[in-house]
This record gives sequence, structure tokens and C-alpha cells, in this order.
Amino acid sequence: VELSCIIKSTVTAEPRIEWKKIRDGETSYVFFDNKMQGDFVTRAEILSRTSLVIKNTTRMDTATYRCEVAAPADTKTIDEINIQLTVQ
Repeated sequence: VELSCIIKSTVTAEPRIEWKKIRDGETSYVFFDNKMQGDFVTRAEILSRTSLVIKNTTRMDTATYRCEVAAPADTKTIDEINIQLTVQ
């Protein structure tokens, strides 16, 4: 599964990008501090700096995934997008 977080434009050279998983009211890190976290270490990767690829998805991966981008030098310094993933 590939989840995309597209950055349209930024003047910040290296915007900070984080991915979080929200399931049953609990939030956990997927990608933080430029590395995968938890059980995603062995089965997920970042493509093109912004897209999250999860391999071997199961129903346990059903959740809302939030991509957060922080670009301190930009007019809009932080933005996010929520993507609902349902694994049948």
C-alpha cells in the first residue's frame, strides 16, 4: 500500500515530515526523526521523501494515517493530511 503526502511548494530546504497512525483513539509514530518506528521498521519505507509504503498489510493496519509537514521558513509553517486506510 502506498500513501502519498504531496508537498506542493516550499521555501524550506528540508521540511520535517512525520507519519502517524491513529487507531481506536490512540496515536503512534510510523515515521519520526527520519526513521521508521515500531513494527513498521521491517515492513515500511519512505519513497520520494513523502510517500509511505507499507508492505504485507493486514487488517491491523486499518487506521487513519496522518502526514504532518513542518516548513519553518514558509508562510504556512505546518500542515497535515489524514488518509483513511481500510484493509479488508
